[in-house]
Amino acid sequence: MGWREEVAREKRAAYHDEAYWGRPVPGFGDPDAEIVVFGLAPAAHGANRTGRFFTGDRSGDFLFAGLYRARLSNSAVSLHRDDGLRLSGVWISAAVRCAPPMNKPTPAERDACLPFAARELEFLNARVIVCLGAFAWDAALRLYGVRPKPKFGHGTEHVVGGDGVTLLGCYHVSQQNTFTGVLKPEMLDAVLLRARELAEKA
Repeated sequence: MGWREEVAREKRAAYHDEAYWGRPVPGFGDPDAEIVVFGLAPAAHGANRTGRFFTGDRSGDFLFAGLYRARLSNSAVSLHRDDGLRLSGVWISAAVRCAPPMNKPTPAERDACLPFAARELEFLNARVIVCLGAFAWDAALRLYGVRPKPKFGHGTEHVVGGDGVTLLGCYHVSQQNTFTGVLKPEMLDAVLLRARELAEKA
């Protein structure tokens, strides 16, 4: 929490004239969503600045371009909370709600934030949870109390809960993955199209 606020005070030079959000970041999207995109945590100068997950950073550029191609968003870019972006059938959330140092939340931070994710899911009719990366995959398994834990992988599917919610693995949309080709646009597209297919079947 202290680091989140320190980043919001000191700011990055490129954003020195902007007022940072600097608080826990809530989920957002279509309240009738059947697909949840579940990320890691707010980026220090992305969601911690804008107050909306995957908004104002390169990871978001990659994600929203994919959501737009999948006809789940009305825009391929997400710049700030009042940019007119609307999601259709999708809710975006994360395992951790405050930007962590080095983008590496501790287990204690994860556990402290999981009840907020659980609360969001109570109000959604989620049929598919797209887990961006192994951390989000593990957090989702914890939410549903799955033991033993199935291994994360890109495109991996695992049905959880009495209602048959499907966890769908996807490599994280981080620059580290997208710039190196670990995650390519067509790979993200395949996961999002599969999520739509599963949601429509449910």
